[in-house]
Amino acid sequence: MVLKYSSSLLRNVRYLHHQRTSFALTQEKTNLTQAVTDAEKVVGYPTSFLNLRWLLTDELANVAMHIRKLMELDHPLIDTARKMFMGNNSDMPWGLIVLLVSNSCGIRESSSEYDCDSSAGVLYSQRALAEITEMIRTSNILHKNIQNFNKQTSDQLMGELNFGNKMALLSGDYLLSKSFHKLALLRNSDLNALISSALRDLVEADFIGNHDEQTLLPSKPVNTQSRVQIVDNFGTEPYEVSTVLGNPIAEWTLRSILGGASLLAKACRGALILARHSEDIQELGFSVGKNIALAWQVKIEREPFLPSQSGKFSLMSAPVMVHLEHLPNSYEKIKSCAQNASNIDYEDIRKEIQSGPGLEGARHLQQHFSNEAFSALNKLPKSDARLALENIVKTM
Repeated sequence: MVLKYSSSLLRNVRYLHHQRTSFALTQEKTNLTQAVTDAEKVVGYPTSFLNLRWLLTDELANVAMHIRKLMELDHPLIDTARKMFMGNNSDMPWGLIVLLVSNSCGIRESSSEYDCDSSAGVLYSQRALAEITEMIRTSNILHKNIQNFNKQTSDQLMGELNFGNKMALLSGDYLLSKSFHKLALLRNSDLNALISSALRDLVEADFIGNHDEQTLLPSKPVNTQSRVQIVDNFGTEPYEVSTVLGNPIAEWTLRSILGGASLLAKACRGALILARHSEDIQELGFSVGKNIALAWQVKIEREPFLPSQSGKFSLMSAPVMVHLEHLPNSYEKIKSCAQNASNIDYEDIRKEIQSGPGLEGARHLQQHFSNEAFSALNKLPKSDARLALENIVKTM
């Protein structure tokens, strides 16, 4: 009787905790939207429109006409296209972060007066780099919509889905090629090499560790007792992968760095290269960009595990990896649920994570990266841009 009562009490406590977490994240979204709006005033105009000049072109207008043919199919490109053209308030504008870091570090007197946007406190070349960063990120999102087919897919459906894959590939390639054309026009070989290495990182993120036909899978936990330190790579050298596989949190961190944080970090550093700041200042910009991206990634990966949530989520998400860090024996259950690539039992895995330490541990991980971002920001000069960055981090 006591055991039954205790079990019921524990379930009620977890339910109330999840409800409070859900309300808190909803409030965070509202606060973040306001923080972004305030930050956009610092740099002069809404950076949510940074990509409109790139998207509203004849080439992508033709792509949009073809995408209409996919409306009746369950191809993920449709949802991505809708978010691109209709706006996605839940997304973090990376171009804004690049401009705020640029503004917070200031413009050196040696900078050309023809390159200075004095009203926004940044260089025109830095503004161009912010747009380039947004477009490289968007091209990567489009490429991730490419789907693999299983053997049971009919010939007709395969042909239709393959058409969606072509649209995802070609539209992503178009934005990517245009991004690097604009990057070349900035005429800075160091910046070109740096951003090119970020593109390499984006590609590498999908090819490390385990995966099935469609889904990335965590490595079997073999090294959960020790903390594996991932050394910041401020240059163009690749990250060391072999040392992190099997350590869940380190593996998640490296995958997230390669999968996007590297791009934002190197774009922030690149913006400071354009302004001819010192190596120390460049590394601070890198740290700000990397840790904001990682904190944001944890935040969005926590959301699918909140009450009333359903549907798919990444098996490499932060709550899952933190759960494996604390309970490595759960790996076999998660692996067994994911055996069938076309019918993964997401609900069973979700319940497993919700009842364990994954959600709370992910919150602590998010706070860790936020604190790292604050630490780097505190070393920058006080300014409206720095305050705007701090407010964005606080609302996450």
